[in-house]
Amino acid sequence: MNSSQAHPPLVVIVGPTAAGKSSLSVFLARAFGGEVVACDSTQLYRGFNIGTAKPSVEERAGVRHHLLDVLDAGEASTAGGYRERALAVLQDLRARGVLPIFTVGTGLYLRALLEGLAPLPQRSEELRARLRAAAAEHGPGHLHEMLERLDPETARQIAATDGQKLIRAIEICLLTEKPVSEIHRQGREPLEGWRVLKLGLRPQRERLNDRIHARTEAMLRAGWLEEVRGLMRQDTGENAKPFDFIGYRELRAHLRGEMTLEAAKQLIQQGTRQYAKRQLTWFRRESSVHWIAGFGDEARTQGQARDWLAENL
Repeated sequence: MNSSQAHPPLVVIVGPTAAGKSSLSVFLARAFGGEVVACDSTQLYRGFNIGTAKPSVEERAGVRHHLLDVLDAGEASTAGGYRERALAVLQDLRARGVLPIFTVGTGLYLRALLEGLAPLPQRSEELRARLRAAAAEHGPGHLHEMLERLDPETARQIAATDGQKLIRAIEICLLTEKPVSEIHRQGREPLEGWRVLKLGLRPQRERLNDRIHARTEAMLRAGWLEEVRGLMRQDTGENAKPFDFIGYRELRAHLRGEMTLEAAKQLIQQGTRQYAKRQLTWFRRESSVHWIAGFGDEARTQGQARDWLAENL
């Protein structure tokens, strides 16, 4: 046995949204006595439940989940902050001899955990104000075009509608005079003391799109619009960061009278399909992933994942 094999295992499940990562993680946690750790920038926020596909209280029954509902709407979610929380969870799980099973929707957060983060400059409120003013003056797409000129690699990983991430990336480029992608490759402290086992879900594209459409309909039937209406009434208001998430911004626009519910639904489905495509592109670059062509709530997929994991634990 080499030194890496002596380390305790850490399971990672990657795949696009709606692929069934949460279902598979619960199945494996029950099979191997593990606990689930969310690795998703949207599921960190309290109150933003239905549209983030957060596991319900009933779905979590019997399996402990970590890093859900840890931020208020007015707090910032960062890769560095996630890494700190995840390291604390891992320390606890190691002390108790429990298998960690990470469900990964946000690839950047997984990279931060496994590979570490390079030191980045502090926020410049003056620069951020100028960037917001430029975006307001030149309209949608301006910030993304600016980042494409400064750092094409990072621009491909950020949606044109995600103003907060675009501003931070541009800010880093301008303050350091280097692309963000170059900085992230330097000065990292990778995770040590764990043997990482990566499982990937890669369902057929048409089936995934069908499931995305059906899940959007189910979320709306489950009260997603009412959830958004209630969140808009909270003290943090309608401009909190989580309202940048897919679905929340469209339903907010509907409630403001800016579009019909049908138009909002179609935009949500389109945005989710595009997000799933970006996730798959990101996760294909992950090394040593054991890919399974199916959904995580299917018995065949679960059996394949269980057998592979049993052989490698």
